[in-house]
Amino acid sequence: MTCQVPVEARAEPFPHAVTASFLDPELAAQVLEWLETEAPWKLRIKDFYEQHEFELSQETLPAHLHGLIAPEALAGYIESMVAPIAPGNVHLVEATAHRLSGGQTIRIHNDYIGGAETHRLLVQLNRSWADENGGFLMLFSSSNAKDVARIIRPVHRSAVAFEVSPASYHAVSPTVRGERYTLVFSFRRED
Repeated sequence: MTCQVPVEARAEPFPHAVTASFLDPELAAQVLEWLETEAPWKLRIKDFYEQHEFELSQETLPAHLHGLIAPEALAGYIESMVAPIAPGNVHLVEATAHRLSGGQTIRIHNDYIGGAETHRLLVQLNRSWADENGGFLMLFSSSNAKDVARIIRPVHRSAVAFEVSPASYHAVSPTVRGERYTLVFSFRRED
């Protein structure tokens, strides 16, 4: 399910890990095709974002993609991306798919809701994404939008895992053109 490529883990501006090639190419192509053509998108609007999304489950995924959320796949996601920044017992809380279309953005926020989720894994699925399309993931050193510490391109099959805490400020720059697809896996570490 996942590729064996180097994972870069950093502690600043908050614990996060990045890899350039996460999902198996064939699986990534199948998931992206489904997201582009048949996925059950619903518009969701909150105070800091507007996007289309839905929960990834046995009910929403076609049968040939059930392996995406199978226990052995989730164990691989945790081992390869979450464990480098969060050793210990981690389990899935929620899995969703997100789509940002032209003009949509996610403003600066930290996702912290009192420890219900402690880590998040973002898997990018974006066909031939170019910098002109926008949609960059930005990590911040504080809640101030001027404190950008890292910018990550939403390259197809790349992944980012990060700690969810009061300090994990991040955002997605406006999607200028095209559609930006992300699989979002939320985890909780049991201490």
